[in-house]
Amino acid sequence: MHEMSITQNVVEICESSAEGRRILAVVLEIGELSGVVPEAVEFCFEACTAGTLAEGARLAIDRVPAGESAAVVLPCSRSGPTSTPAPPAAPTGCGWWPAKSCG
Repeated sequence: MHEMSITQNVVEICESSAEGRRILAVVLEIGELSGVVPEAVEFCFEACTAGTLAEGARLAIDRVPAGESAAVVLPCSRSGPTSTPAPPAAPTGCGWWPAKSCG
């Protein structure tokens, strides 16, 4: 379950940004095409925050629909919205398939 390591990294990033202050809430955006299961992150959050500045913090997860994430096209670096995890029916105008989903 990669959600455990993702959640651990989120907590570490929050702690390094908190500068020693207690963390009351963590808000995450998780894209529909990210491959991350929000419920698994919620499950891991309490265990990952135990004994940290984020212990007892509230976790809020904003789920980002696929159409609101961007597909990056290489090598031309053009980007556009994606709406499905499958590749589009045809390559983009530059002839390259979307190479990376940023959601």
